Amino acid sequence: QRKNPFSNNNRLTSKPVHTHRGDPAYGRPPEGSQTEQRGKDAHSHVGKEVEELCLIIRSTGEVGEDGHVSVTFRQLFETYVTISNKVVGILLRARKHGLVHFEGEMLWQGKDDDVIITLL
Repeated sequence: QRKNPFSNNNRLTSKPVHTHRGDPAYGRPPEGSQTEQRGKDAHSHVGKEVEELCLIIRSTGEVGEDGHVSVTFRQLFETYVTISNKVVGILLRARKHGLVHFEGEMLWQGKDDDVIITLL
């Protein structure tokens, strides 16, 4: 691109040529760029979907003896799929953040319908 006569040279010269693995900017978009803003927006959107999932678990689930709300995957899938088709991905994200617990790596409709999902 540096040799391309149609590219904006000012934009290219303002970027560092290379970053290295130890550099905090390695693998990240430049500060203030549209790419950085899109990443922040996506992170915020997914966070809102995780919150919504937790609210649905709380409203459709039952409180157990331990005080935690639990729901089967079938119940959650049937309720949440009308809101979003990404229920499994959002569940995985919620588990990553320590908000829910369930057994297994991945949940599959039909096969894992009776798996208990617990809101932590």
